[in-house]
Order: sequence, then C-alpha cells, then structure tokens
Amino acid sequence: MAQLIEQPLILEGAAWQDYGLVDSGDGRKLERYGPYRFIRPEPQAMWQPRFSQWEAQAEFVPGSDEDGGGRWLYDNPVPEEGWPLQWREVGFTAQCTPFRHLGFFPDMAPVWDWMRQQLDGRTDAQTLNLFGYTGVGSLALSQHGPVTHVDASKKSVAQAQANAALAGMGDRPIRWLVDDAAKFTAREVRREKRYDGIILDPPKFGRGPKNETWRIEDCLAPLVGDCRELLDADSKFLFLTVYAVRMSSLALSGLLAELFADMPGTIEHGDLAVREEPLRQAQDERVQGRLLPTAIFARWRNSV
Repeated sequence: MAQLIEQPLILEGAAWQDYGLVDSGDGRKLERYGPYRFIRPEPQAMWQPRFSQWEAQAEFVPGSDEDGGGRWLYDNPVPEEGWPLQWREVGFTAQCTPFRHLGFFPDMAPVWDWMRQQLDGRTDAQTLNLFGYTGVGSLALSQHGPVTHVDASKKSVAQAQANAALAGMGDRPIRWLVDDAAKFTAREVRREKRYDGIILDPPKFGRGPKNETWRIEDCLAPLVGDCRELLDADSKFLFLTVYAVRMSSLALSGLLAELFADMPGTIEHGDLAVREEPLRQAQDERVQGRLLPTAIFARWRNSV
C-alpha cells in the first residue's frame, strides 16, 4: 500500500529570468513579470516589507466581498493584449486579468519540474491536466507524450492554445477540451481510460460550461476518487493543489491515503511557497529572501 509521509514538505519556487517575487509584507506582494512590476493582495504576507517603497506599473485593489472582486489601478500602462514570457522552453502570454492573476501561477514552476522528473525518459506518457487554465503545465508535460487539457472556461482554453502557438508547440499532442472537470473525469472512468499522471488544481468555487456548480468542500473527494480510477500500478503520479481555503495539507493527504491504499508508492503533502529574491547587502554578500506560502498540496508518486 502507498506509504503516507506525515511530515509536511515545502515545495519552493525560486525566481527565474522572467519572474521574481521582489518583496512581500503588510498583506501584499510585489512581483516582476518580465519588464513589468505588479502589486497584488497576499493575506499570508503578515510581516513587514523589506523595502520602504514599492514601484510598480499597477496594483490590484480587492473589492469588499470575498468572491475575488476588485480592479487594477495603473500608474503606468501595460499592453492590454499581454506580453510574452518564458519558463524553460515554454513560452506564454502574461496579462492582467479581472481576477487579480496574470495568466499563470508562478508558484507552480517546481510542480512542473517535479512532474517531468516522474516521467523522465518517457515520450509516450498519457497525462491529464484538470482545471488546466492557460496551459503552461500542459505544455511542460507535452514533451513526455500526449496530454489531455480540460478547463470549463472557453476563454482560458483559447489562451492555452495561443500559448502553444507562441511557444512553437502548436503541433504537440495536446487535446484542448472545454468541459466540466468532474463530469469529464466520470466519463473517462466509464470509458475505462487510464493515465500515467494527473494534475488537478481546482478552484474554491466555480461553474462549468453548462452552469454546473463546483464547491471544493463538496466536490473534491468524489473527483479525486474518479482520478484514482484512471490510474493503475504502472502510473507515475497524481498532484493536487488547493488555494484559498481553510483546509490543511494533512486533510488532502488523508484523502489520498484512503483512495490510494491499494497502490504502491508514496503520499506526500505540504505547502507551495515562493522565495523572495535575495537582497544584496555588499559586493559579495546576499541575504536570502523569505518564503511566502501560496497553496497547499498533496501528491502520490509511484516508487516503481
């Protein structure tokens, strides 16, 4: 049976050429996305900022509700149609969205690397990306074989396809599907499909293309149960991330431990976090930045 590792892990994201966490504190964070800087809310940044002043092109000011409302306030213009960024060989477009995001989740970079490690040497792996958003994860997986990318947002799937074209990966074996993740996965179980790896990044609340309602507290366990049915003893991984909920990674790992009791391998859990860029204090001295937690995760990986 899969071994549950109770001690939590930190999956740390570091800066790269086109992205960095510059500073954080007082419930906000300052990030660079290519040539532009942005300020966004971050409730978990409970400490004081390292810098007394932040300069940015824009700041997202949240609304008074808890449903993600708010608006961008611009000090300097940025391209409305977005601008190109790159993670490793994957190109994509960053853009200010009405939901405070910028078209991708930079804290997922270590997850993309980890999934690739599980599939190292494979070019025929069948993987499934549920709630695939704008497709950076799907493009990262596509070097190992066919990917099925599922998202309920027609706009997000269109952006994912545009990102594939931007990266020169338009011919990669990716199925781009606008569908409700839970209904699609249930149909795949009935079809007796199998996958070598599954990644799912569900929202707290959402609606499908036919106005299906998703509430993570009610819908997550059945969905992960169906995902388990799509994996077998030769599969390599399942990776689950959860944002903005009052839930522990221990709860996620407990769910996986129950569902994967008959499988080999290991179940781990913990926090996703992004490391602030280091401060240069002297010519040859750098002070390591703080870790800013962003999400919780649980993952199963096969030991075979």
